[in-house]
Amino acid sequence: MTKIIGLTGGIGSGKTTIANYFKSFGIPVYIADDEARKIMQSSEITDAIKNVFGDTVFENEKLNREKLAKIVFNNPEKLEKLNKIVHPAVKKHFEQWLLQHTAAPYVIYEAAILFESGSYKNCDLIITVTAPVESRIQRVIERDKTTRELVLKRINAQWTDEQRISKSDFIIENTSIETTKLEVVKILKILKIRQKAL
Repeated sequence: MTKIIGLTGGIGSGKTTIANYFKSFGIPVYIADDEARKIMQSSEITDAIKNVFGDTVFENEKLNREKLAKIVFNNPEKLEKLNKIVHPAVKKHFEQWLLQHTAAPYVIYEAAILFESGSYKNCDLIITVTAPVESRIQRVIERDKTTRELVLKRINAQWTDEQRISKSDFIIENTSIETTKLEVVKILKILKIRQKAL
């Protein structure tokens, strides 16, 4: 049976880069945030979001993710409401995706809020990616063209590295491309050895 390896880390830690390293070794990778973005465009989800958050987060009938993010990252209660709409849909989509990869010994499930969403309970092993906070902030500011204040709010809405590490099987310190790639290779070797025991 295909094993699920959860891959997580705080915003800006470099999870997706690491997920792509695994992908380059032929391992199927599911990027939960990317899929959630697509799912959030479906009429079923946009209708549910409209019911909870109203028309203010829509522009020309299209969901404005930035407006929605500003609301939910300032309000834990509203963030939880959004998660209750999106997470079950992502879970269902992942289960369908998994059926297409039953021949793989394991797949990578990459999610920023693997622990917060409870998705970690479905994983056989978990990898946490860490990186210095300042590096993470700079990466997200550049990537999302956002402000330091908004990045910090998003960091504070997530679990801390310490919390994630305490529940993880592997830790990757993403400080340089070279060492990070070596960490991935090391994990792959361990997985190969443990494959029969998993």
